[in-house]
Amino acid sequence: MNRVHATKDFWLAALRADGPALWEAVSETGPEPAVAGCPDWSVADLTEHVTAVLRWVRSTVARGVTDHPDVSPVPEARPEWPEALDVLRREITGTIETLEAVDPDLPAWNWAPQPKRAAFWHRRMAHEISVHRWDAETAAGRATPIETKLAADGVSEVLDTWLPAGKRQGPTDLHGVVHLVGTDAAQEWFVRLRGSGVALLDTGTILDSDDHHARAKATGTAGDLVLALMGRKRLDQLAVTGDPRLLQALHTG
Repeated sequence: MNRVHATKDFWLAALRADGPALWEAVSETGPEPAVAGCPDWSVADLTEHVTAVLRWVRSTVARGVTDHPDVSPVPEARPEWPEALDVLRREITGTIETLEAVDPDLPAWNWAPQPKRAAFWHRRMAHEISVHRWDAETAAGRATPIETKLAADGVSEVLDTWLPAGKRQGPTDLHGVVHLVGTDAAQEWFVRLRGSGVALLDTGTILDSDDHHARAKATGTAGDLVLALMGRKRLDQLAVTGDPRLLQALHTG
């Protein structure tokens, strides 16, 4: 796998772009429209969810400890729509300011089998907001693609963070190798499925004698790949060969 060497500044730049764009989209649509990528959600539900997540991260990431926080992301009572928009705007601004001030190496709890450092949340919030920005713009009828390098890192995040953390929503009884190709990012990923287990293979160290031949392959832009993995796009919107069930096994979100 060819990794994007992303940094705190890279993820914050994405947040500064996608946060206001998300707010503009939900402000444009109003609370009632459905959010296609989030079944049974309206724009009001999406707004409430994003606000709660931002509030939770802002209140916990700077604690400097790795124990599980007591603070719950459960939202407060839903305010009237104009106030909900104002609260979302303030939480976007406040969370960006908090993450700007936090050293990536500061100890911080996370839910993945990874080092418990604040950098996890710089990355996680960049992708959380980019996908939900796409959701909001889709509801507004004017979705724009996720930026290529960010999307490529989003694919990697699904494979190196979500899946090892057990956050798979697809079948967990399949075995084989999946090959993902991000055409615009000039990146590819190999993932070996072992039933409930999953291993992300380093394409730079795979030997020809290794059994790494793909049993399923999906090709598309990095943005389309991450949106498919996160359940926003159908697999048939990608160029797929091999057993499509193996691709379904990577579904998360």
